[in-house]
Parts: sequence; structure tokens; C-alpha cells
Amino acid sequence: MNTTTLLRALGFALAGTAQAASIAWPWGGQPLWWLQLLSMAALVWLLEGLRLDAAPRPWRRGFGQGWVFATAWLCGNFWWLFISMHTYGGMAAPLAALAVLLLAAALGLYYAVACAVFVAWAPRRWWWRALSFAALWTLAELIRGYWFTGFPWGASGYAHVEGPLAKLAPWVGVYGIGAVAALLCAVLAQCLRLDHRLRSSWLAPVSVVLVLTGLSVVGVTDVTARAANAAPPPLQIALLQGNIPQDEKFIPGGGVATALNWYGVQLRDASASLVVTPETALPLLPSQLPPGYLHAIASRYASGTQAAIVGLPIGDARGYTNTVLGFKAGQAAPYRYDKHHLVPFGEFVPGMFRWFTEMMSIPLGDFARGGLAQPSFEWQGQRIAPNICYEDLFGEEIGANFRDEARAPTILLNVSNIAWFGDSVAIDEHLAISRMRALEFQRPMVRATNTGATVVIDHHGVVTQSLPRLTRGVLVAMVEGRNGITPYAAWVSRYGLLPMWLVAMLVVAITVLPGALRRRGS
Repeated sequence: MNTTTLLRALGFALAGTAQAASIAWPWGGQPLWWLQLLSMAALVWLLEGLRLDAAPRPWRRGFGQGWVFATAWLCGNFWWLFISMHTYGGMAAPLAALAVLLLAAALGLYYAVACAVFVAWAPRRWWWRALSFAALWTLAELIRGYWFTGFPWGASGYAHVEGPLAKLAPWVGVYGIGAVAALLCAVLAQCLRLDHRLRSSWLAPVSVVLVLTGLSVVGVTDVTARAANAAPPPLQIALLQGNIPQDEKFIPGGGVATALNWYGVQLRDASASLVVTPETALPLLPSQLPPGYLHAIASRYASGTQAAIVGLPIGDARGYTNTVLGFKAGQAAPYRYDKHHLVPFGEFVPGMFRWFTEMMSIPLGDFARGGLAQPSFEWQGQRIAPNICYEDLFGEEIGANFRDEARAPTILLNVSNIAWFGDSVAIDEHLAISRMRALEFQRPMVRATNTGATVVIDHHGVVTQSLPRLTRGVLVAMVEGRNGITPYAAWVSRYGLLPMWLVAMLVVAITVLPGALRRRGS
């Protein structure tokens, strides 16, 4: 490997690292939309350099260097998995680090293939090449979010919960934002290449600047309305953050006793209209709880004007489920939501990988799956749709709740336990995910978590109230639900992400396939 190749690999790695930092800046946690654009523009600029070199079999170089970029980016996005596997799972540090690297490298293959195809077969005209890159990138993002149950954590669009492109969320969602960002970056990158034909194409950079400026100037368009049609008042919600350390959470004389005592007192003494605990706040099955514990909660909310949503594991004929139960007056049985999208290795064991999970000490590691689009919890005129842990990462699944506008949620609720990942950037990245869902559906998103981020997010994706992370406390806030359906909710609820797949594949067929066939024929 010569010096030029090494320097290029370093450039791809630095660009990938910048892409990771753009989702949640490590020294503050905020998303940096401009850094995401710069890092992706650098990727395309470097790929263009490989193409212009006219070396034999350019797809190999595109694949290798694109793989470097993607692996660096994804390692930077979810390096904190090391904490869960090593610190709390008991896996040896070298093996945990290797597992994170291998996961990033495996998921990076999708992007490596996209880069290889772009370098080898993208069309000659720069505007067609820009379109081809955006389509190839989008396909890679979609594949990562779908195959093997999907893990689209840190997708490029999440850097844009703030900034000009955030205005597109209610129309095209996070993948559409990522596609537009890829297109703008590809246009800019090619205009920076030392090619006189591209430098003379002044229309390209001007168009990019106009798009970003226009979106910045245009105000946010509310395509939903405050849930005043049925005249429900704003709902007072108390969000509980127990801050139970993960290494104590399942110890009977330690975190279990602390959790049962603290959450029990808060549920008993709360004065808010709705009280919400985090995911598995009660870390025992109902049969393992102290006698009468769950009955006392049900009795407390069996009458009056208060309700509660409580997270705990449930064991029944279907097996274990990661569940929230809702308690309110006038119901024959508690409301129940079972987690639908389970975490591989943490909540279910993929085939042929049980040997891997046996290397870690993670309790409750094999759950049953709940159904898609389960009913909302209805309380005081609001329809509250829970999702558990990283389920809010899958906007198309949340979107299934919007098929019937009359029954669509007015408030989204996430309950999580991110203590598995310590005081890391995982907290900030998960917050960005929830903010994107609020933008896509123009619904407030409230989050009750064990260690953070426990927040209230308005329907514009803005955090309006929050608790300090890694503290024990209660966040009380007034939340206004919303009615109406965003364009994104309208199409994703009916067709899922199929329109995104079809558009991306059509663009690839138009821009890339002719070049591939021509080169193969020659």
C-alpha cells in the first residue's frame, strides 16, 4: 500500500468520524447539521478523486475506501455498545471492542457497495452523478434499517433535527432528509474538483446555497392542529427518572429494592393527571413483586382523575414481554403495550448466536414480540402511543398508528433505560431520534427514562423541558396533543418505506445501470 492510498484512507476515516460527530457532538451532545454536510461532501470529493484517477477496476478502490468511511462513522455512532457488553455484560474488553468493530464493519458493507458502484459506474454528467450518489446512499440507509431486523441508529438524517433540512421532516421523513443531504453534498463536492467543466457550472453551488437559504428563511409549516377539535385541555404529565445504576438494577437487595421503594412512593403520592415510569422501572415479573405491590398501584388509580403508565417485564403463556401497563378509572383490566421491535442480543437471540450472548451476563435476554400498531392509551381526551427503548428509531412502525386519522395518537411517549450505556453520547443520539419522530408526525414526544434524557419535546422537535441526566427526579409538564396527519404520516402509514425504495431504485436504474451495461459490453 503506497503513501497516497494511506493518506486517502486517513481522509475517508476522518470524514467518517466527522459524520458520527455530526449526529451528537461529543462535547455537548447537540446535532451539527453543517458538519454532516461537510463530512459527506468530503466523502464524495474523495470518491471523485478515485474515479478521476482512472485506475483499473475502480470499484475495488471505491469499495475499500467507502468501507473505511462507513466503519469509522458507525464505530463513532455506537462505540458505547462496548459499555453494555464489557462494563455491564461482563465480556472481556478486547472481545467487546472487537464485537463493536465487527458490527460496524458488517453494517458498513452496505455503504461500501454503494461507493463501489458510484466510483465504477456513475454517469459522466455531474448532475446525473449527484443523483446517482443520493439514490445509492439512500438504498444503503434503507437496507441497514431493514435487514436482520434493522439497526439504522445514527442515520445521516438525524443530524438535521435542527437546521434548514429539518423543515422537510413532515414531508419525507429522516430517510428523505438524508437523501436530500446526499444530493446537495454530491453537487458541492463535484464543483470543488479540479475539473474546469465543473468549476464553470456555477448553477450547481448557487442552487445548493439557494435551497439551504430558502429552507432557513421559510417558517415551519404546521400541517397538524392543536387537539382542540374535541376540546381536551393540555395534559399534565409527571415523568419519573429513578437513576438506578445498571450494575445494581437487578440486584434484589440493591437496585431492585431502591426501584420498588422510590417508584412506589412516586406513584402513590403523585398529583399529576398522568404519571409515567421508565422502561422496566419495576425490574421484576408480577409474580416476583412483593405481595400486593401491583394491586396497590391498580387500586390507587382505579378511581379519580389520575392515571399511570408503568414499565415492567411480563411473563405469560407467550413468554416474557417488555411491557408498559396503563392504569386508570373505569377499565376492566389494565391497558397493555408490549414492545414490538426487539433489540438483537439484548431482548432476543438471533439464530446461531446464542454462544455470543452466553459470554455476557444480561438478565431477561429473551422476550416475545408485541404486535404492530397497538391501540393508544386514551386519557382525558388524549391518545398516547407508547414506544419502548429504541422503538422510536423506526418511524415507519410508529407511522402505522396513523392509518386511521380519527384514532391517530395525539401524543407520542417513549420509555427507555439507557443506563446500559453509561453517561455517553448514546443519550444525546437517542434524544435526536425522538426529536426526529416529533418533527415527522408533528406530535409532542415525552420521554421517561432511567438516567436520561427525560424530556418534553414539542411538535416542532424542540426540547421544552428536561431533567438533568444521571439524577433522580420528577419532571412535571403540561403537554398539548395534536390532531391531523402530516404528509409523511399519510404515506408511511399506508405504504411504509416502499415509496423511498422505489424512487431510489428507479434513480439508480436510470443513472447507473446504463453505464454499468455499457462498460460490461465494452
